[in-house]
Amino acid sequence: MAKSKGNGASAAPTRGQQIGVITRGSLVEGLEMKLDAEQNVEDMKAGKFVVIEGDKNDFFSMVTDMRLDANNQEVLLHPPGVEDELLRKVLAGTSTYNIVSLRPMLMMPKAAADEEGPRPVKAIPSHFSEVQEAMEHDVAKIFGKEGDPEGRFFSIGNPLDMDTEVCLDMIRFAERSNGIFGKTGTGKSFLTRLALCGLIHFDKAVNLIFDMHNEYGFKAMKENGSSSTFVKGLKQLFGERVAIFSLDPQSTRARGVQPDHEVYISYDQITVEDIAPLQDELKLNPTAVESAYLVYAIYKDRWLRTLLALEGPDVEEFAREIGAHAGSLVALHRKLKRLENFPFMVSKLTDGDVVDRIMEYLDKGINVVLEFGQQTSMLCYLLVANIIARRIHEMYVKKSERFYATQRTEDQPRQLMITIEEAHKFLNPTAARQTIFGTIAREMRKYYVSLLVVDQRPSSIDDEVLSQIGTRITALLNDEKDIQAVLTGVSGTDGLRSVLASLDSKQQALILGHAVPMPVVVKTRDYDAQFYSDMGCLEDMPEEERKARVAKGTVALYGDN
Repeated sequence: MAKSKGNGASAAPTRGQQIGVITRGSLVEGLEMKLDAEQNVEDMKAGKFVVIEGDKNDFFSMVTDMRLDANNQEVLLHPPGVEDELLRKVLAGTSTYNIVSLRPMLMMPKAAADEEGPRPVKAIPSHFSEVQEAMEHDVAKIFGKEGDPEGRFFSIGNPLDMDTEVCLDMIRFAERSNGIFGKTGTGKSFLTRLALCGLIHFDKAVNLIFDMHNEYGFKAMKENGSSSTFVKGLKQLFGERVAIFSLDPQSTRARGVQPDHEVYISYDQITVEDIAPLQDELKLNPTAVESAYLVYAIYKDRWLRTLLALEGPDVEEFAREIGAHAGSLVALHRKLKRLENFPFMVSKLTDGDVVDRIMEYLDKGINVVLEFGQQTSMLCYLLVANIIARRIHEMYVKKSERFYATQRTEDQPRQLMITIEEAHKFLNPTAARQTIFGTIAREMRKYYVSLLVVDQRPSSIDDEVLSQIGTRITALLNDEKDIQAVLTGVSGTDGLRSVLASLDSKQQALILGHAVPMPVVVKTRDYDAQFYSDMGCLEDMPEEERKARVAKGTVALYGDN
C-alpha cells in the first residue's frame, strides 16, 4: 500500500502522517508505540484514533495512555536546564523518548479489504510497524458515512482532532436497548436529543419519551445555562411527526405550544403492580403491598378508589373486614393519599383513555413526547411512566404475538423505543424485578420494544439490565463505580477506563457497543442552525435548498410560533 507522509500524494488512498512505530505489546494487554521525536507528546490525547499499518492488515486503534521514558536514568537525575535548549533537542528521541499505549479495536485485511470489511482483532502487527494518524477515509471505512442509500448512518460527532464524521448505525441502534450516561452537567440531554433526532429523521423506530424536565418536546435551554439561549425541540424540527402529550397543559401552553393531548389518569387505571415499585418513594413496607393485593382481590379495578374513599377509623374497620393487617393498611392508605394531590388524577375519564390515544399515534409512526410540566416529583414520574409503559407493553405483546401467528408483513409492529430519565430509579436491583422497564430490558427486542435509558448513576442500575444495553454513549463520569458499571462486559477495560475518566466535561463522549464497530471518543455534533437544516427544518435552510425540498415535500413546516 502506498504511503504519504506529510502532504505527499499517492495513487492509493493516502495515509496519515507517521507518528511512531510499534515497539512492544500483546494481544491481551495492548501495544506500545515509540513516538517520533518530531511529534509533540501533548498532541496525543486519550481516545485519539490511529491506524497501525501491519504487513497483512491495518489495525484501527485507540490511544489509551502515555508515559515519558529514558534509556539512561542518569539523564533524569541531571536534567538539562531551561536555557540548554540545544541539549534538550539532542536528548529528545535518543536518551529520552515518549511511549504511547494503543488498544487495537479492529483489523482489516489489505487484500480484498472492501469485500471483507473490518474484523475483530485476532492478531497483532510486527515490531516497528508504522503508526499513522487516521484519515477521513479510514473513519468512513469503519463507521460509514451519512447520506448512504439505506439511510442507516447518522453522524453523532467527530473523532478527537479530526474534521470528519463518526456515525451511529441507526438500524443496529434501534434493535437493542441503549444507554446515555454522564454526570450532571455533561450534556446528557443534548446527547439524548441527538440520538432521538437520528431515529426520527431516518424513521428507524417510533419513540415514546417520558420528558421529566420538558427538554425534548418544544424548546430547551442550552447547557451553558444562559436563560436567553434556547434550542429547538423535536416538535419544531419534525412537525407533525411528533406529538406532545402533557400532564400539565397550563405549563406547556405557557412555553408557547398547544399540546396535542392533555393527559389524565383515573384511579381505576392503577394496579398494585404500579404501586409496588413506589415502595422507596412512598416508604412502604412489604406488608403494606400485600394488603393492597387483598383489597384488589375483592374490588378489582376499583381497589384504589375504594381505599382512598375511606377516612380515619373506617380504614381499620375495613382491614378487619378483608382480613388485612390494620396497621399496614392504615399506612398504605395514608401514603397513597398523596396521589390525590396530583391534578391529573381523576375519578372518571371524560376524554377517552390516554394510553389508547398514545397507541394510535405510535401505530401511525408519530413519536410521542409526554411532558410533565411542573409535575416533576420522582413519585409522579415513576407512577405515570410505569402505568403507561406497562399498558403499552401489553398492547405490543398482543400485536407481536399476532404477527408471529400470521407472519403477515402488515401485522408486524413498528419498533418502539421508550426513553426514560433517572433510569436507576426504575432499574435498580430491587425495582428492575418489579417495574415493566426491567422486563423490557431483559426481553431484548422480542416484542419490538426497547429502552433508551438516561442516567447519571449507572452503578445503581441492575447488572443484568446493564448487560442487555446494546450501545452506550457515555459523557464524563468521575465515580469509579459508575465507570466500572458502564464498562461491564467490555474487553480491554483498563485502557477505556482511563479514556473515559479523561473526557472533557462538555461535548465529548465515549461511544461503544452494538451501533458502532469499535469504541470511539467523539466531540459531539453541534445542535445548531446547521443541524436543524440537516434534519429538514424549513426556516433554517438556505433559500435554494428550501425551495427544492419544499417542492419535494421533505421538510418540517413547523416554526417557533
